[in-house]
Amino acid sequence: MTSTGQRIKELRRAQRMSQADLATAMNRSESWVSQVERGVQPVERLSVLQALADALGVATRDIRPDSASEAEPEPEPERPASNDLDALRVALTGHPALASLFGEHTPGEQTSLRDFRQEVDQVWELVHESSYAALSDRISTLLPKLEAAVRHAPAADLGELHELRARAYQVAAASFVRQDEPDAAWVAADRALQAAEQAGKPLEVVASLFRMAHAFIRQQHVEQAEHAASSAVSVLAPRAEAATCPPEELSLLGAMNLVLAVICSREGNRKQTHQHIENARRIAKRIGEDRNDFDTEFGPTNVELHAVSTAVDLGDAGLALEVAADVDASGLSPERQSRFLLDVARAHAQRRHVGEAVAALVEAELLAPEQIRTHHHARDVMRELIQLSGSRPPAQLTELAERSAVS
Repeated sequence: MTSTGQRIKELRRAQRMSQADLATAMNRSESWVSQVERGVQPVERLSVLQALADALGVATRDIRPDSASEAEPEPEPERPASNDLDALRVALTGHPALASLFGEHTPGEQTSLRDFRQEVDQVWELVHESSYAALSDRISTLLPKLEAAVRHAPAADLGELHELRARAYQVAAASFVRQDEPDAAWVAADRALQAAEQAGKPLEVVASLFRMAHAFIRQQHVEQAEHAASSAVSVLAPRAEAATCPPEELSLLGAMNLVLAVICSREGNRKQTHQHIENARRIAKRIGEDRNDFDTEFGPTNVELHAVSTAVDLGDAGLALEVAADVDASGLSPERQSRFLLDVARAHAQRRHVGEAVAALVEAELLAPEQIRTHHHARDVMRELIQLSGSRPPAQLTELAERSAVS
């Protein structure tokens, strides 16, 4: 049976197109086309398959006979068997504090603002550590307490309680996105946005939109993700022209440019991807340090991590590895360091560097095991490396795949 890559090569040659010609028509690199034709870079998204068909002047079924029609939605991404967030998903179900509507008080109402602040900070730390099992237990009890508290607290405390609710729901949204539960992430991000507005904190509203955009990206709702990010940029960019614009606001503007870079890279738009990365670089240079405003970890280092990730998405493995060689991510959270190493592994896999890719994955697992064993990119690259290894995959790869339940 002819593979997708072989079929693309046949159609390209029938059209008397070189790999460079097809790359130009796709706004991709020649190396990406080569990797697709060799089967190294799989064509999984319908939007990419359609773009290839358009560039070759054929129908998608001519490239892949079993492909879905343009009117059909793309299939849901594979999810790991368990992701440790079941308790949190249950906590989002139904009304957040139904008993409070009937005047019933709970012990959570007696929690002080100071204790709530500490608890919210602690669950964010668990997110940055990718400790999802512990996180689920903590936040699934924290959210109902916060919801009950805002319904019985004195008026003087309501503003801060709503802000803490917004931050807690952002924790939930970020966790669900990273553990491939984008539908729940959308719900959590929407609740965060409402709580932020009730708190009268416009920057927390933008931070909630940041979480919502990531949920839409994972759902492959590109237009909604782009709208969420672009609407924030359109408001923040003019404000950033003032020399007195605070770094917290600049961080959110930079983070939203990184969101747009990710969106463009997933759609194969090289020019726009690089433009948003450069926008983020300029903002990060202006801030001058790695920060963690609104738990975005925005700063010069995180921009370069996104430069690596988006280069991999575009099939530019060489550029990704070139940028990665100059990155020191040790000052960022375990989650960010681990994700960086995962992207390095993906780049090496595109180059068929099995040993280097496995080494990066193993190091990433040491930093954030729950992330690497469940993240869709990690699982995909493990399968790719196993296929590239043939009948003798490295022992470390086999063991990692077993721990991740990858077959």
